Amino acid sequence: MAFDRLSERLGSIFRKMKGSATLTEKNMDEALQEVRKALLDADVNYGVVNDFIADVREKAMGQKVLSQVSPGDMVIKICHDEIVSLLGSGDNDITFRLDGKPTVILMVGLQGTGKTTSAAKLAQLFEKKNRKSVLLGALDVYRPAAIDQLEALGKKCEPPVETVAERDGRSPVEIAKEAYQKACERHVNVLILDTAGRLEIDEKLMQELKDIQAAVPVDETLLTVDSMAGQNATNVAETFHKEIPITGLVFTKFDGDSRGGAALSVKKLTGLPIKYVGVGEKIGDLQNFYPDRMADRILGMGDIVSLVESIQEKVDEKQAEKTSRRLQQGLFDMNDMLAMMKQINKMGPLKGILRMMPNAPKVTDEQADQAEQMMKTTEVIIQSMTRDERKHPEMIKSQRKLRIAKGSGTSPKQVTALLEGYSSMKNQMKVLQNNPRMIRYLMHGK
Repeated sequence: MAFDRLSERLGSIFRKMKGSATLTEKNMDEALQEVRKALLDADVNYGVVNDFIADVREKAMGQKVLSQVSPGDMVIKICHDEIVSLLGSGDNDITFRLDGKPTVILMVGLQGTGKTTSAAKLAQLFEKKNRKSVLLGALDVYRPAAIDQLEALGKKCEPPVETVAERDGRSPVEIAKEAYQKACERHVNVLILDTAGRLEIDEKLMQELKDIQAAVPVDETLLTVDSMAGQNATNVAETFHKEIPITGLVFTKFDGDSRGGAALSVKKLTGLPIKYVGVGEKIGDLQNFYPDRMADRILGMGDIVSLVESIQEKVDEKQAEKTSRRLQQGLFDMNDMLAMMKQINKMGPLKGILRMMPNAPKVTDEQADQAEQMMKTTEVIIQSMTRDERKHPEMIKSQRKLRIAKGSGTSPKQVTALLEGYSSMKNQMKVLQNNPRMIRYLMHGK
């Protein structure tokens, strides 16, 4: 995930500061030198880093009664506020039209940045989170199979999203006009237009985008940039914005191994806010970008608000309610354990969940992958049990273990380990029996 390395470096610096009794000019300078190195290593723009360090130093040393302040806590608070400012404080979401006409969003960007995928992900986000009806417009008539890709992705949305596309040689401008007319006729809330990308920025590309903006009333023009591109992402944003009015950015591959510096630099250098980030390959893996929450993650504070929202959006409410009632009644068997694991899997990769939990243990990607594999193995073992065995795991003895292991492609030792884990989990669930509020929070996120 972007910022992982930066988060670890900053965490180490601030833990060291917390060991100091007071905040002095000396330990402040030492800490800020380390912060500076960490930011530069994260590929943050040199000028942005210098301004950031100067602002933090001025605000920290200007605080009153320094002897009564925890150095670590003070600097963390000031750094948090400055990072939020760098990322673009305030509401970065788009504003939907209220006059009954469709909100038109133009997706632009270079080829290979995930623009077409982001268009469909955005449609899914608007349907799920904002309860908006969406229509897609396929304006990329140059790239082979681009139209087919957008149509296929639109069908993966829940509910499916229709794509306006033509293969009769009409221009992107004409297709955009038709898509807007259909959106108006059908009273669709949002029209997302996926334009063609290029391997590099050229005059023809920019003129086509200008023509589309002139042909239909575009409300938002979102530039898709690749997080893995580093500072080049900032250069692309600056170049596009000079040619056409851009209202915001979509950073793709934010779950990858990028250092994150471009995201910390782009708002200050271009004035453009990051509005959405792609955090996975699935159609639902696009999130609103919240500067304050991202600052929390960077400084190791977690992001409990996003975690709760993820639970509310992705869990099966009926299944969660059923499991909640059983737990309140003191009931917990292998079926409940399986249901809970499936709910967790719906929320996405385990390492992503851990990042949103405050004070969560640090785990490597390898450890997270091992944990996810263990969960998959557990599911297979439980699914190899009979109904009675799932309801009454205590009946599983040697011969049954052998059969279950054979049916699940595992070993009797793994089956035994699962049973022991289940027994421990059941005892923990008994503690929750008399705390229905905690059960509801765990199962529903509210």
